[in-house]
Amino acid sequence: MRLSRSLASVTVAVALVLSLPYDALPHVRVGDGKPSAPDLFGAACRTAVRGSHVVAYCHNPYVDTDRVRLHIECARWWDIDTDSAPVDAGPALTVRLTGRCWQEVGSAWVSHQRRR
Repeated sequence: MRLSRSLASVTVAVALVLSLPYDALPHVRVGDGKPSAPDLFGAACRTAVRGSHVVAYCHNPYVDTDRVRLHIECARWWDIDTDSAPVDAGPALTVRLTGRCWQEVGSAWVSHQRRR
């Protein structure tokens, strides 16, 4: 007799919990609804082209070291495109990258890589 009374009370309790609206049930919170803070990384680079020479200055204001490289694409098909050696821009450092083409520069850009 006791077994059936305890089974009946458990059944009633489960039925009451299942009949509650979704908002009334306890939930595990994943977040507060705000987006997470952005990952702050990457040196700010300024690139200047003068004739066939390219100079880039990269300043890293963040804690993580940024490994930067200068890439130069020359305008003439026979002129050799170049990529500089990687340079580590540590926290609060400014680095200078240089390169050139034999004649005109088609485009120049800096690539970034997180150093771990």
